[in-house]
Amino acid sequence: MKRQAGFTIIELVVVIALLGILAAVALPRFIDVTDDAHRAAVQGSAGGLGAAVVLAKAQAVVDNVAAAGTVSLDGVDVTVNAKRYPVSTTAANVTVSAANCVNVWGAVLQGSAPTVATTGTGFDYIVTASGTVCTYTYQKDSVNTRSIAYDTNNGEVTTVNPST
Repeated sequence: MKRQAGFTIIELVVVIALLGILAAVALPRFIDVTDDAHRAAVQGSAGGLGAAVVLAKAQAVVDNVAAAGTVSLDGVDVTVNAKRYPVSTTAANVTVSAANCVNVWGAVLQGSAPTVATTGTGFDYIVTASGTVCTYTYQKDSVNTRSIAYDTNNGEVTTVNPST
């Protein structure tokens, strides 16, 4: 008769204990994807806004729209500044304000764009304006301050989007 070899109970318990310790340490790192989701949401919104701003400017150039003129984007009129970047949805109003920033966001993104407002709760972004810059501050992340800045002077869209 051949002798059978296998694991002892002690070896089995040690392996199970090691797997349990590894799971307790490593698993939370792989499961917590909330930070990645917030980062992706802001990056996606910024990318959409940047592309929409460029398309609005391109339409204004093609239509030969003058400063403080309006360009139609899928039936929505958007007012552009002297450099033909969208600044408002009110004809001849090229002043950068939080309300105009909200209107620009809705006009150029359209459809299922994230929600924005100047104040309140329950919105994806709260908007502020300073000089020629619209700042959209992300509200869904309670850990990090994330924001999108749209400079109406040069059309640049940038993000502050830290990873933890």
